[in-house]
Amino acid sequence: MAAEFIDIPSGDGRTFAAYHSPPPDGTGPLIVLCQEIFGINRHIREVADQWASLGYHVLAPDLFWRLEQRVELGFEGADLEKARALYARLDIDGAIADVLRTMEHGARLAGTSGKVGLLGFCFGGKLIYLCAEAGSPDCAIGYYGVGLEKMLDRLGGIDCPLLLHFGAEDGATPREATDAVAGAVGARPGSAVHVYPGALHGFNNWRKKTFNAPESQKAFARSLAFARATLG
Repeated sequence: MAAEFIDIPSGDGRTFAAYHSPPPDGTGPLIVLCQEIFGINRHIREVADQWASLGYHVLAPDLFWRLEQRVELGFEGADLEKARALYARLDIDGAIADVLRTMEHGARLAGTSGKVGLLGFCFGGKLIYLCAEAGSPDCAIGYYGVGLEKMLDRLGGIDCPLLLHFGAEDGATPREATDAVAGAVGARPGSAVHVYPGALHGFNNWRKKTFNAPESQKAFARSLAFARATLG
C-alpha cells in the first residue's frame, strides 16, 4: 500500500483531503496527525511515513481546507507570513470537527485495529488537547502546543492518557507555563509532560533551523513507547 491523499467527508456534503500513510502490512492502530501552521508539507508527510513504518495507519487531515486547499508552506519569509495569516483566520471549532471526522473515517479504513491516537505539533499540539476533550481517542501526544496553560480547566473533560513535550528554551511557552502544565497533566495516571533542556520551539522538526537531534530522539522514543502502551 502506497501513501496517498484520500477524501474525508466533512458532514455538509463536501470533502477535505487527508494524507494517508499505511503500515507495511496494511494493519495496525490509527494515528491522526495534526499539522503545524504550515499545512501538510514535506515534513508532516515525513512524520506520517515515519510512524507508518512502525506499524500505524497515519492520517494527516488538511485543516486549512476551508480557507485554501492543500496548503504546503516552508518555514521562513513569505511562507511564514502566509501561514500566520491563515492561522489567524482559522475556525478552531471547524478544525476540531475535521479531526473528529478524520478519526471516525480512519477507524473504518481496512486494516485498522479500532484503537485511535492523536499526534500533533505546534498548532497541532494545541489541537490534540482540544480534540481529546471533544472526542474519545485512546491517547494523545503533543509537541510544543502553545497556550495549554490557559486551558487547564478543560483537563477534567479529557479521559485519555496525555503525553506532552516542550522545549525548555521555547520562547512561545515560558517555563512558568510548562511548569503549570506539567503540574496538572503530570498528576494524571498514565500521563506525562517532558521538558527538554536547550530545546527551542520546533525542536522535533528536522526541516527547521531549530531542530535538536538528541532531544528529538528522546522525545520520539518516549512517544513511541507511549503509543505502544496505549494503542499497541
